[in-house]
Amino acid sequence: MVATHPDADHIGGLDDVLKAVDVKAVYAPKVSHTTDTYKDFLTAVKAEGRTIKSAAKGVTIPLTGVEAKFLAPVKSYGDDLNNWSAVLKVVYKNNSFLFTGDAELKSENDMLIDKVSLKSDVLKVGHHGSSSSTSKSFIDAVKPKYAIISLGKNSYGHPNSGILARLKSANATTYRTDQKGTITIISDGNKITFTSTKEVK
Repeated sequence: MVATHPDADHIGGLDDVLKAVDVKAVYAPKVSHTTDTYKDFLTAVKAEGRTIKSAAKGVTIPLTGVEAKFLAPVKSYGDDLNNWSAVLKVVYKNNSFLFTGDAELKSENDMLIDKVSLKSDVLKVGHHGSSSSTSKSFIDAVKPKYAIISLGKNSYGHPNSGILARLKSANATTYRTDQKGTITIISDGNKITFTSTKEVK
């Protein structure tokens, strides 16, 4: 289990997941929060007899046949929780996936400066498609074939129309959970297929 960062919309419900699923290890960035949601998460991890392993640049998750490595957080970001987001790159044979949590421009720039390989077939778009993330230089480095935006009905204006246009001009096929429901991505190592709970148009 990877808890990207302590914001409630990213860890709320993970306590129930921990109870329902046999989780071997829990990874989270070294930043805490004072909310009840965060405390519930910590209590659930303890109840399962697990300790939290650090999600930070260079840490790898030991998985058979799959390469999973954290590219961020590159450094400390004070109380800027979004930029603390764990960013995970997963490679299975010829397919690659980049999960960015809510990482914003500061974190994206640090990854670019770090010269890590960001290129991925599938990009989980940062911060629900907000203009605070997914800079042009970041998209140019990732070169995604597919972009997934996780969001629901909201008053923040997510996804930002400029970000949608940027993904389109990068020739990325974009799928949104507010339109498709739960999106499941399946890879056989060469081919990537998508299924969703609502009809994919």
